[in-house]
Amino acid sequence: MRRKLILVLGGVRSGKSAYAEGLAKRSDGSVLYVATATAGDDEMRRRIEEHRRRRPESWRTAEIPLGVGAALRASLPGIDVVLLDCLSVLISNVLLHNEAADEDQGVALYARAEAAVQREIDRLLECYNDSSATFVVVSNEVGLGVVPPYPLGRVYRDLLGMANQNIARCADEVYLLVAGVAVELKKPTT
Repeated sequence: MRRKLILVLGGVRSGKSAYAEGLAKRSDGSVLYVATATAGDDEMRRRIEEHRRRRPESWRTAEIPLGVGAALRASLPGIDVVLLDCLSVLISNVLLHNEAADEDQGVALYARAEAAVQREIDRLLECYNDSSATFVVVSNEVGLGVVPPYPLGRVYRDLLGMANQNIARCADEVYLLVAGVAVELKKPTT
């Protein structure tokens, strides 16, 4: 498989992770699974365990909740596919890290978080561009739902939308998962 950047979007339980895992399995190469979630409660521990059970034992796993691009560099030699699951949790981690730094819920929080998210995405794309691996990035599409009734939710929705657009702009392929069915949004150019 020639090196590609692939974005797999979808709603909650749309099948996006399973679809992305299928793409990685088809590569017949070495896979590094990058998990961005942390087990903050029992329900999240169950979700993480469900994802672990689905992964082949031959895949390496790196648990990286923040600073993915920088942290990945040392792990990339010998890796054919990086599966990042998921960008939406990574952006949440960045936002909550910035929120914890200051209790300001207004414009200043948005500006700080926006800059931090942009740095995170830039570093991830730099890492991809400097590597020979295919990157499969999983993310939630949250722009189709209702407007969150609280500021932090709206900031998250906006920042994730921005991050998804940045990755999609650079991606060779983009898929939207709806009810387990992949809809191709962006085809590779030949």
